[in-house]
Amino acid sequence: MYAIIRTGGKQFRAEPGKTLRIPSVDTPAGETLRFEDVLLGADGETVKIGAPGVAGASVTAEVVRHGKGEKIIIFKHKRRKNYRRKQGHRQKFTEVRVGEINLG
Repeated sequence: MYAIIRTGGKQFRAEPGKTLRIPSVDTPAGETLRFEDVLLGADGETVKIGAPGVAGASVTAEVVRHGKGEKIIIFKHKRRKNYRRKQGHRQKFTEVRVGEINLG
């Protein structure tokens, strides 16, 4: 059983027991989240496809932790113009463990 959910402008494949790194949400660790924006759901023999979402479907997940991803370096320069800019960035994420998938 799995479902495709959308959160933070990205899509994720959620399976029961699987851990996902989603864009940061303001929910403390240990709390549960409920994702209502389910794009597709499958339970083994049937597949439900939403237009744009599956009506009545939801996915519940428990927030495990919050953190920051790997550092990326943004480096800009223009040759022969003495223009150099170096900047680093670490994207914040929330790690969730998928619990129950309800396809409605």
